[in-house]
Amino acid sequence: MTPELSAETLPAIRASLRNPAPEEVIGGRDIVRSEHVLDGGVAVTVLRPRLARPDAPGLYSIHGGGMVMDDRFADLPRLVALIEEFGFVCATVEYRLAPEHPHPIPLEDCYAGLGWFAETFGFAQLVVGGGSAGGGLSAGVALLARDRGGPALAGQLLLCPMLDDRTSAFPEDLEDLADLEDLVWTREANDFGWRSLLAGQTSPYAAPARMADLSGLPPAFVEVGGAELFRDEDVTYAQRLAQAGVPTELHVWAGAHHGFDRFAPEAEVTRAALAARSSWLRRLLSPR
Repeated sequence: MTPELSAETLPAIRASLRNPAPEEVIGGRDIVRSEHVLDGGVAVTVLRPRLARPDAPGLYSIHGGGMVMDDRFADLPRLVALIEEFGFVCATVEYRLAPEHPHPIPLEDCYAGLGWFAETFGFAQLVVGGGSAGGGLSAGVALLARDRGGPALAGQLLLCPMLDDRTSAFPEDLEDLADLEDLVWTREANDFGWRSLLAGQTSPYAAPARMADLSGLPPAFVEVGGAELFRDEDVTYAQRLAQAGVPTELHVWAGAHHGFDRFAPEAEVTRAALAARSSWLRRLLSPR
């Protein structure tokens, strides 16, 4: 259950979050970790195979947390698995959180980290991705890279992305779920996250669903649960990407709730979703 989010409860909620230590996640795997602090104070953790290939692809990960919580270590289990499967060199960024740091600070932190990562390693293939708020920020970073002539991206991996600040209600057919106490992400939490980030602003880079022109973006993988608040905004974004000529793959996992892969890692739907992601990455990185 997501506690009721507010300016008053947020510090306690943040303090209650406990991600596994990097050493615990890496364990005995042949993966090397390094820590970096960029100009401006943005922290980036890099994970890579001890014997990384010279042509290893890059994966730049942006964590979720509704724009207001969690940290760069939240998705390490996902990253470690992808490093082992694909030989990725991965980076995960510690962007500053709202409401203390409203838009554009979180997005600019993420973009700065992406630029550093691309310049430092010189990838031939670089993917940006994340879940929930991290998916929304990944979509925003892809838009910034397009519009600023920034790092060339091979793909964007958008997992249940938080894309549209105008979403304030569950899809009509899911409205009976809206008041369930065990929802991972409620409409009230969503409203708080967006208010905290935008602080009265409107921006298509903060809320990519507002971007009028989606052409010229890298290939996209969009995944969403069939029983969550973001279902319709994510489906619409994927459709608009495809209509703009962006190669797009969309998966709506029936019955799945927000963040199902993280909270139900042994579920059959999670196994299917992980297989679909891996299939897309294989095709993206080794086109035939």
